[in-house]
Amino acid sequence: MNITAASPARELESSSATKPRPCVLLVEDDPADRDLILRELGKDEFEIVSGVVGTPEEFRQRVRTNSPDVVLADYNLGQWRGTEALEILREEGLDIPLILVSGALGDVTAVECIKQGVTDYVLKNSLARLSVALRGAVKDKNARAERKRVQESLAQKIEELARSNADLEQFAYVASHDLQEPLRMVSAYTQLLAERYRGKLDAQADKYISYAVDGAMRMQSLIQDLLAFSRVGRQETAIASTDCTKIVEQAAGNLRAAILESGAVVTHGSLPVLMANGSQLQQVFQNLIGNALKFRGSQTPLIQISAKKEGSEWIFSVADNGMGISAEHAESIFIIFNRLHTRTEYPGNGIGLAICKKIVERHGGRIHALPRDGGGTIFEFTLPAGPPVESQDPA
Repeated sequence: MNITAASPARELESSSATKPRPCVLLVEDDPADRDLILRELGKDEFEIVSGVVGTPEEFRQRVRTNSPDVVLADYNLGQWRGTEALEILREEGLDIPLILVSGALGDVTAVECIKQGVTDYVLKNSLARLSVALRGAVKDKNARAERKRVQESLAQKIEELARSNADLEQFAYVASHDLQEPLRMVSAYTQLLAERYRGKLDAQADKYISYAVDGAMRMQSLIQDLLAFSRVGRQETAIASTDCTKIVEQAAGNLRAAILESGAVVTHGSLPVLMANGSQLQQVFQNLIGNALKFRGSQTPLIQISAKKEGSEWIFSVADNGMGISAEHAESIFIIFNRLHTRTEYPGNGIGLAICKKIVERHGGRIHALPRDGGGTIFEFTLPAGPPVESQDPA
């Protein structure tokens, strides 16, 4: 091969901006064929760099020092083949399309080259197609580069978000944990003040003391709930075979007093055995059942729990005949400390559904609320099905 100097840069004016010309490295051992290819490329917007590349190592040095946009290589280069250049590009970590230009390339060989990673091939008696092949290769390369850039940017944002969430959880845990002791002192002494001096001062003083006691107790409750919420994110989600039937029965058992008081009927169908964190899943069911008991209507509370498998996940449903939730609040109810009612109407700080959402999402699932036909609410959440697990119930 002989060295051919790079052609002078030629700028193409577009309607919006001047675009740089793609740089093509031509590796060809036949001077006549090289001239034909250069003449064909000269008709288009490509900047051609060709030269003597007698060995694979010389090719390696060339792409290291001056990385082109596309490599054009003859299939047979005498002592080596153009497909070897593809392996060198991979070893160097370079995403550079390689197009084979050959006098004759059988169908079987062509398919094998494409399988190895060659972008395209052009026969020397069809060089008119070369510009199309080159533009397609450059376009695909730019698309891959843009996709990689977007993926890296997204991964960076996800990492930053995860770090920010971890910092927030750490702050919430430390703040709520460290605030408990001084707040306990405030609460204890305001209650002591109320016990000793109620009725001994004027009515206005009694009212102020009552406000202080109530405020301290509410603050204690909020901090305890915040601590419970932050613990969900800090704990390792230990996954094990979990019988959902037993989990639901344990959750209902913990709410036995409230169920008896309201006369509620809690039923469930066939529930699966799957891989999950049993204690956290029990907390989800307990919060959802407790939510149905709290926001019951005038009728006897009926709470139905079911599950069905769709594809690679289980869809659980907790349906009630209670007050129901309007569509406009279907998402906001899962926000921490968000309440739809005053504390005088219903106790609580609006933490239960936020904890449910956090647990379900840590298991790789989703949760949402739907209005139920005839009144009430249906809470649905998903959990990955995973591999089949045999039931642990005795035969």
